[in-house]
Amino acid sequence: MSTAAARLSADEGARLAEWSRSHARLVALTGAGCSTASGIPDYRDRQGAWKRKPPVQQRDYVASHAVRQRYWARSLLGWRHFSKAQPNGAHCALARLEQGGHLKHLVTQNVDGLHQQAGSRAVTDLHGRLDEVLCLSCGARVERTAFQAELETRNPEWSVLSATHAPDGDADLEGRDFSGLDVPACEACRGVMKPAVVFFGDAIPPQLTRAALEAVQASDALLVAGSSLMVWSGYRLVRAAAERGVPVAAVNLGVTRADALLDLKLESPCDETLLQMAACLGIQ
Repeated sequence: MSTAAARLSADEGARLAEWSRSHARLVALTGAGCSTASGIPDYRDRQGAWKRKPPVQQRDYVASHAVRQRYWARSLLGWRHFSKAQPNGAHCALARLEQGGHLKHLVTQNVDGLHQQAGSRAVTDLHGRLDEVLCLSCGARVERTAFQAELETRNPEWSVLSATHAPDGDADLEGRDFSGLDVPACEACRGVMKPAVVFFGDAIPPQLTRAALEAVQASDALLVAGSSLMVWSGYRLVRAAAERGVPVAAVNLGVTRADALLDLKLESPCDETLLQMAACLGIQ
């Protein structure tokens, strides 16, 4: 980071710390921008538009074996990079804010588990976690590491390939015939297996929506970090806070769907800004 960029993050971090000081029940909502410094790509540009073709839709995944073959071929390669990602400064700062009593709850749209790796405990994984795979028929769950091993054993010719990293453990793998990929079925009932995450077009489990809304309703301020809020699951939380008169601040490199509802908007990197915020609050 350049000296000018570091100074900007320090200034923005101080502003964010000052904003948060009068709020004892702070809740955070995080998105892909929190994990880009960990090497996990995001979906959208600074204008909120897709950087790439939108990800797989729930209805297509359920309806088509060919779609599932394409998904798992790409994921087989993408998981290797995704699973090695480590928490960055944003995750660490938020964990320290919780441990220091400044942050009461964290709702994340990310599926990487990096907040928990960094030490956060009061976390709602709104879109699920990619480190588990579930059966759409009987609900059985297996660890992704075991499913990955089975995928690689069944498909040795795919295992030796390489591809460019894409968001959420995906990989850019085009121009190939996926029809030969052997996708494992559920060991219990032979049902279709799917990552334990909310695909686009899928419904968020009611208990997760309820937990997120209850956290926001119990807050006296909401901090958005690294989310454009273009999807309803995140935007609805900001709107719920604003409707109750709860102040909302956002740290995001680019526009958000809720810009008109924000009390404070900082266009600076999440990792540096949140670390500076924690430092200004006396949390190292």
